[in-house]
Amino acid sequence: MARTTPMNLVELMVMRDDIRSVLEFLGKKGTFQFQNHKSADKDSKLENSERELFVQLQDARAFLNIPDITTESLACAKRADENALVLAKKFLADVEDLKRRQIAAADELKRVRESKEEAESFKNLKVPFSELDHLSFLSLKIGKIDPAVFDELDAGIGNRAIVVPLGDDKSRIMVASSKKARFSLDTELKKFAFVPFEIPSDFKGVPDDVLEGLETKLADSQKAVDYIEEEKRNMAETHSDALKALLASFAVSAQIVDVQNNLESTSLVYRITGWLPAEDCHAMMKDMDKLTEGRIAIRVYNPLEVPSVLNGTEQVPVRLKHGKLVGAFERMIFSYGSPVYGAIDPTPFVALFFTLLFGIMFGDAGQGFIFLLLGILMNFKVVKVGGWNKFAPIFMAIGCSSMIMGVLTGEFFGNEEVLKPLSLAITGLFGESHAPILHLMPDGSEHSIKTMFMFFGVTVGVGFIINSVGLVINIINNLLMHKVSKALFGKNGLSGAVFFWYVVVMVIRIVVAGHTIDSADGIIIGITLFLTMFSEPIHRIMEHEKPVFENGLFAAIIEAIVELLETLISYMSNSISFIRVGAFGLAHAVLGFIIATLSEMAGPAYLAVMLIGNGIVVVLEGMIVAIQVIRLQYYEFFSKFFNETGREFKPFTFEY
Repeated sequence: MARTTPMNLVELMVMRDDIRSVLEFLGKKGTFQFQNHKSADKDSKLENSERELFVQLQDARAFLNIPDITTESLACAKRADENALVLAKKFLADVEDLKRRQIAAADELKRVRESKEEAESFKNLKVPFSELDHLSFLSLKIGKIDPAVFDELDAGIGNRAIVVPLGDDKSRIMVASSKKARFSLDTELKKFAFVPFEIPSDFKGVPDDVLEGLETKLADSQKAVDYIEEEKRNMAETHSDALKALLASFAVSAQIVDVQNNLESTSLVYRITGWLPAEDCHAMMKDMDKLTEGRIAIRVYNPLEVPSVLNGTEQVPVRLKHGKLVGAFERMIFSYGSPVYGAIDPTPFVALFFTLLFGIMFGDAGQGFIFLLLGILMNFKVVKVGGWNKFAPIFMAIGCSSMIMGVLTGEFFGNEEVLKPLSLAITGLFGESHAPILHLMPDGSEHSIKTMFMFFGVTVGVGFIINSVGLVINIINNLLMHKVSKALFGKNGLSGAVFFWYVVVMVIRIVVAGHTIDSADGIIIGITLFLTMFSEPIHRIMEHEKPVFENGLFAAIIEAIVELLETLISYMSNSISFIRVGAFGLAHAVLGFIIATLSEMAGPAYLAVMLIGNGIVVVLEGMIVAIQVIRLQYYEFFSKFFNETGREFKPFTFEY
């Protein structure tokens, strides 16, 4: 069985002039995880000017509407050098100048537009304003409001004043009232955010030539804004690649400085400690020695030589190494918890069981082909679904298993006629031809009911295998960790496993061969249950811990009874739980039959009903089945051997 990847702790002593080159090398390799280290003193931390420039470049990118880069862009990027620094500062200066000119042009356009609108508001006012304002019985106010509240203002003032719109859009108004009502009018106008204009005493309106001049000025201001927009587009087009390269370089440099600021150092040397896969150790040490021209000191430690590992204060990070197919299932492991370093790697079993269970529960050749096709398109990035593309092998695997199960049940998008010739040909090789190969659809016949119960029996048998593999992994893991008592005794130890296996064999013997329970059965079951019930006191005896009964004999007996009940209930529930696999497989067959029947009843709408029905099944039932399979893995399989959680290997890499 495969185990977690062997790791080494590496200690590097790096000269100050080489530290950034070494950190860049480690970040590009992506196989080095820093050990928990003490942060550098605040006074010794370097100012991260690279990050400041990166932020400014990011602002410039947003201003120019250039698409952002991704983490993948950093793979070929080098940290920023002096040349990049000069280019970045020059580019940022040009962008800042363009920003300034754009703001100035926009402000000028706004000012001219407002002036023109205000001037147009008064073009119909030909009587000298001073004459109107000096009337003893009349108070006039001219200003602007939000056009949306004009009608509300007019209604609110009522008979106290007259509101006259001076422009077409009602944003400029003249309000005429009696002198007595002017104070209450001021209060009402404030409610509607009225802004008064300063009007010269001899103002009679706006001459036509002034309006024409403002029209010309407005057109010139608009041209200036459009010219700057065109200049902005040209800058984005011509500098896009250069800007993206600078962003990648300064992103790398900023992260290097962040790491550098958290390393132990003296005035001349930096100390780096971290975990590295043992298989990569020699090659990387050789490359770093070459990179620094020999100006680096390297020490390599086995995990058993690291004091923090031996005293239990630090866990060795766990890395799992697989091919593309099995590796796609790794996240399913780490989302539950990391295995302990040196333990059995469960990923290959998870890949196999997930694929098998999904196929049994979602058996349809046509719908399975949809998953297979989607996986292929995701693998070649024809279809991009964010971070889900890395799971393309899973879609291909479950697609194949669903297609195989679909061939067995004769289902092709719920239709049992399409694959009938294939079923007849396959069954004909082994005797009398019949279709489908495995008839899941219940039709009330004795053969149908017998087949259904056999199917449920097979799914429970699959559950027995999965539970047994989990128990074997737990036993081996405890032996590898030198925890012999836990490997031999307890619910998930050898005693519990033998009890489980013996009971299953005994039931099969009774059902199939008609045997009866004898005294030997009782002795074996009794011994295994006793060793399981009192696993804790036995563990204390083997480890020479005293007292044997930590909380007294009576408490130990109560704990043993609870352990007995838990063992019986858990093994029964773990086995019965897999009946749901058969139930989902049967439900899928029935659902496919319903869709096919409804499609035939729809007549002209046959294709639409078929497409919609199968689309719903693929999306919704596919999600439900996937959740059920994950649940079975977590609660029935993982629970057997995930007694403690390790530490996932998370190497230092450059991220955007």
